Amino acid sequence: MPLESNDPACAASGCIVWLTGLSASGKTTLAEELARALTELGVAHTVLDGDRLRATISRDLGFSRADRKENIRRIFELALADAQRGSVVIIAAISPYRDIREQLRSNSRVPFYEVFVDAPLAVCEQRDPKGLYQRARAGDLKGFTGIDDPYEPPETPDAHCRTDTETVAASCARVLSILPLSLTR
Repeated sequence: MPLESNDPACAASGCIVWLTGLSASGKTTLAEELARALTELGVAHTVLDGDRLRATISRDLGFSRADRKENIRRIFELALADAQRGSVVIIAAISPYRDIREQLRSNSRVPFYEVFVDAPLAVCEQRDPKGLYQRARAGDLKGFTGIDDPYEPPETPDAHCRTDTETVAASCARVLSILPLSLTR
Protein backbone atom coordinates (compact mmCIF):
# COMPACT_ATOMS: atom_id res chain seq x y z
CA MET A 1 0.00 0.00 0.00
CA PRO A 2 1.55 3.33 -0.98
CA LEU A 3 1.98 6.22 1.40
CA GLU A 4 -0.55 9.01 1.29
CA SER A 5 0.48 11.48 -1.38
CA ASN A 6 1.28 14.21 1.14
CA ASP A 7 3.42 11.99 3.37
CA PRO A 8 6.95 13.45 3.54
CA ALA A 9 8.55 10.17 4.66
CA CYS A 10 9.87 9.21 1.24
CA ALA A 11 11.40 12.63 0.61
CA ALA A 12 12.97 12.71 4.07
CA SER A 13 14.48 9.24 4.01
CA GLY A 14 14.28 8.21 0.38
CA CYS A 15 12.37 5.19 -0.82
CA ILE A 16 12.66 2.01 -2.84
CA VAL A 17 10.80 1.52 -6.12
CA TRP A 18 11.13 -2.20 -6.94
CA LEU A 19 10.37 -3.06 -10.57
CA THR A 20 9.66 -6.78 -10.90
CA GLY A 21 8.70 -8.81 -13.96
CA LEU A 22 9.85 -11.37 -16.47
CA SER A 23 13.04 -10.99 -18.48
CA ALA A 24 12.37 -8.56 -21.37
CA SER A 25 9.18 -7.22 -19.76
CA GLY A 26 10.57 -3.66 -19.82
CA LYS A 27 12.01 -3.19 -16.33
CA THR A 28 15.28 -1.58 -17.42
CA THR A 29 13.55 0.63 -19.98
CA LEU A 30 11.07 1.81 -17.36
CA ALA A 31 13.87 2.35 -14.80
CA GLU A 32 15.73 4.55 -17.29
CA GLU A 33 12.57 6.57 -18.03
CA LEU A 34 11.89 7.01 -14.31
CA ALA A 35 15.48 8.19 -13.81
CA ARG A 36 15.05 10.78 -16.58
CA ALA A 37 11.79 12.02 -15.06
CA LEU A 38 13.26 12.25 -11.56
CA THR A 39 16.27 14.13 -12.91
CA GLU A 40 13.93 16.65 -14.54
CA LEU A 41 12.09 17.00 -11.23
CA GLY A 42 15.34 17.53 -9.34
CA VAL A 43 14.88 14.40 -7.22
CA ALA A 44 17.96 12.47 -6.09
CA HIS A 45 17.81 8.91 -7.37
CA THR A 46 19.81 5.78 -8.05
CA VAL A 47 19.11 2.96 -10.49
CA LEU A 48 20.16 -0.57 -9.57
CA ASP A 49 19.90 -2.97 -12.51
CA GLY A 50 19.65 -6.67 -11.74
CA ASP A 51 21.71 -7.74 -14.76
CA ARG A 52 24.58 -5.40 -13.88
CA LEU A 53 24.54 -6.41 -10.22
CA ARG A 54 24.54 -10.10 -11.17
CA ALA A 55 27.87 -9.43 -12.90
CA THR A 56 29.35 -7.65 -9.87
CA ILE A 57 28.10 -8.15 -6.31
CA SER A 58 26.40 -11.45 -7.13
CA ARG A 59 28.84 -12.98 -9.61
CA ASP A 60 29.48 -15.78 -7.10
CA LEU A 61 25.82 -16.86 -7.17
CA GLY A 62 24.03 -19.31 -9.43
CA PHE A 63 20.32 -19.52 -10.20
CA SER A 64 19.05 -21.90 -7.54
CA ARG A 65 16.13 -20.63 -5.47
CA ALA A 66 18.50 -19.96 -2.55
CA ASP A 67 20.99 -18.09 -4.77
CA ARG A 68 18.23 -16.01 -6.36
CA LYS A 69 16.97 -15.03 -2.91
CA GLU A 70 20.49 -14.11 -1.82
CA ASN A 71 20.95 -11.99 -4.95
CA ILE A 72 17.74 -10.09 -4.21
CA ARG A 73 18.72 -9.66 -0.55
CA ARG A 74 22.05 -8.11 -1.60
CA ILE A 75 20.33 -5.73 -4.00
CA PHE A 76 17.91 -4.75 -1.23
CA GLU A 77 20.77 -3.98 1.19
CA LEU A 78 22.39 -1.67 -1.38
CA ALA A 79 19.07 -0.01 -2.08
CA LEU A 80 18.25 0.46 1.58
CA ALA A 81 21.58 2.16 2.27
CA ASP A 82 21.03 4.62 -0.60
CA ALA A 83 17.39 5.24 0.31
CA GLN A 84 18.33 5.98 3.92
CA ARG A 85 20.60 8.71 2.55
CA GLY A 86 17.58 10.31 0.86
CA SER A 87 17.68 8.79 -2.63
CA VAL A 88 14.77 7.33 -4.57
CA VAL A 89 16.23 3.94 -5.45
CA ILE A 90 14.82 2.31 -8.56
CA ILE A 91 15.52 -1.42 -8.80
CA ALA A 92 15.02 -3.30 -12.05
CA ALA A 93 15.31 -7.00 -11.18
CA ILE A 94 13.26 -10.05 -12.11
CA SER A 95 12.95 -11.05 -8.43
CA PRO A 96 10.69 -13.99 -9.28
CA TYR A 97 9.57 -15.11 -5.83
CA ARG A 98 6.69 -13.37 -4.10
CA ASP A 99 7.76 -14.42 -0.58
CA ILE A 100 11.16 -12.71 -0.77
CA ARG A 101 9.63 -9.51 -2.19
CA GLU A 102 7.06 -9.48 0.61
CA GLN A 103 9.79 -10.14 3.18
CA LEU A 104 11.87 -7.23 1.86
CA ARG A 105 8.88 -4.91 1.97
CA SER A 106 8.08 -5.87 5.56
CA ASN A 107 11.74 -5.45 6.58
CA SER A 108 12.23 -2.14 4.82
CA ARG A 109 12.92 0.84 7.01
CA VAL A 110 11.98 3.19 4.17
CA PRO A 111 8.86 3.31 2.00
CA PHE A 112 8.88 0.38 -0.43
CA TYR A 113 6.85 0.47 -3.64
CA GLU A 114 6.42 -2.74 -5.61
CA VAL A 115 5.81 -2.21 -9.33
CA PHE A 116 4.72 -5.10 -11.53
CA VAL A 117 6.21 -4.60 -14.99
CA ASP A 118 3.87 -6.91 -16.82
CA ALA A 119 4.12 -8.27 -20.33
CA PRO A 120 2.84 -11.70 -21.33
CA LEU A 121 5.45 -14.43 -21.70
CA ALA A 122 4.83 -14.56 -25.47
CA VAL A 123 5.63 -10.83 -25.78
CA CYS A 124 8.78 -11.19 -23.67
CA GLU A 125 9.88 -14.12 -25.82
CA GLN A 126 9.26 -12.07 -28.95
CA ARG A 127 11.34 -9.17 -27.58
CA ASP A 128 14.11 -11.46 -26.19
CA PRO A 129 17.01 -9.03 -26.82
CA LYS A 130 19.62 -11.41 -25.37
CA GLY A 131 18.27 -14.62 -26.89
CA LEU A 132 17.73 -16.09 -23.42
CA TYR A 133 14.24 -17.47 -24.00
CA GLN A 134 15.41 -19.18 -27.16
CA ARG A 135 18.30 -20.77 -25.26
CA ALA A 136 15.96 -21.82 -22.43
CA ARG A 137 13.46 -23.36 -24.86
CA ALA A 138 16.33 -25.25 -26.51
CA GLY A 139 17.36 -26.63 -23.11
CA ASP A 140 20.64 -24.69 -22.98
CA LEU A 141 19.56 -22.62 -19.95
CA LYS A 142 18.12 -24.52 -17.01
CA GLY A 143 15.98 -22.85 -14.35
CA PHE A 144 15.06 -19.89 -16.53
CA THR A 145 12.30 -17.75 -15.02
CA GLY A 146 9.03 -18.15 -16.86
CA ILE A 147 10.11 -21.31 -18.69
CA ASP A 148 11.19 -23.95 -16.18
CA ASP A 149 11.34 -21.82 -13.03
CA PRO A 150 8.29 -19.91 -11.81
CA TYR A 151 7.64 -16.21 -11.83
CA GLU A 152 5.20 -15.31 -9.06
CA PRO A 153 3.51 -12.02 -9.94
CA PRO A 154 2.68 -9.59 -7.16
CA GLU A 155 -0.82 -10.01 -5.78
CA THR A 156 -1.25 -6.36 -4.79
CA PRO A 157 1.46 -4.25 -6.41
CA ASP A 158 1.53 -0.53 -5.76
CA ALA A 159 1.55 -0.03 -9.54
CA HIS A 160 0.80 -2.43 -12.39
CA CYS A 161 2.38 -1.41 -15.70
CA ARG A 162 1.20 -3.31 -18.80
CA THR A 163 4.20 -2.78 -21.04
CA ASP A 164 2.60 -4.71 -23.88
CA THR A 165 -0.30 -2.25 -24.14
CA GLU A 166 0.90 1.08 -22.71
CA THR A 167 3.76 3.39 -23.62
CA VAL A 168 6.86 3.77 -21.50
CA ALA A 169 5.72 7.33 -20.74
CA ALA A 170 2.36 6.03 -19.47
CA SER A 171 4.07 3.42 -17.28
CA CYS A 172 6.43 6.08 -15.93
CA ALA A 173 3.52 8.39 -15.11
CA ARG A 174 1.75 5.50 -13.36
CA VAL A 175 4.79 4.89 -11.13
CA LEU A 176 5.35 8.58 -10.42
CA SER A 177 1.70 8.86 -9.37
CA ILE A 178 2.22 6.46 -6.43
CA LEU A 179 5.14 8.44 -4.99
CA PRO A 180 4.51 11.17 -2.42
CA LEU A 181 3.83 14.54 -4.02
CA SER A 182 6.67 16.04 -1.99
CA LEU A 183 9.01 14.04 -4.21
CA THR A 184 7.66 15.22 -7.50
CA ARG A 185 7.43 18.95 -6.84
